[in-house]
Amino acid sequence: MKVLIVEDDREIVDIITLAFEIRWPEAQLVSTHLGEQGVEMVESESPDVVILDLGLPDISGFDVLKEIRAFSTVPVLILTVRGEENDVVKGLEWGADDYMTKPFRQLELLSRIKALTRRAGATIGDDTLVCGNLRFNSTTMQLLQDDKEIKLTRTEGSILKKLMANAGQVVVYSSIAEAVWGEDYPDAVDSLRVYIRRLREKIEENPDKPQIILTKMGLGYSMVKPD
Repeated sequence: MKVLIVEDDREIVDIITLAFEIRWPEAQLVSTHLGEQGVEMVESESPDVVILDLGLPDISGFDVLKEIRAFSTVPVLILTVRGEENDVVKGLEWGADDYMTKPFRQLELLSRIKALTRRAGATIGDDTLVCGNLRFNSTTMQLLQDDKEIKLTRTEGSILKKLMANAGQVVVYSSIAEAVWGEDYPDAVDSLRVYIRRLREKIEENPDKPQIILTKMGLGYSMVKPD
């Protein structure tokens, strides 16, 4: 297990390193404070996951993400002080698998990293779910809507799998969070709201008036089950 940290704040790198040393000592950590070098290290170090800051001294973290996605599907978790929804959406749209804001909880970070690597390394057999005109294979992360292929991040795929497997039922926030990150945690509802918005933009005819993924206020979400 190798983790690449692309972060220019030495204190943050030390905090992450300490958390791994205590809770996940077998993990190997490598780091750089430069975005361009981070891209090169994805290729040379072959990490299992990347923790990426957005505010780097040479190039934007968004540009780093874009360059990584040009040649690699390695799971990427953005860790940044920028918590505005448009930054979160942009990160997910450009290929990030998860997004956390600083300050962060160390155990929550490790939980999310473990969830990302667990999903990336899954070797389950063919697991195709069908709901209406949606056909989703959670092994390949391939989503087809009619004959159109829709690209999903691993996190979006995990949420969709949970909803499709329980189509017609309300799936509570905590249950979705546990399916995605391995456990529920504070602010999970806010994170899920962003991911649901992204899913709706990809599969709904009108994301502002969803007909496929419905919100059950105060409870969770449900996938409409066709008659």
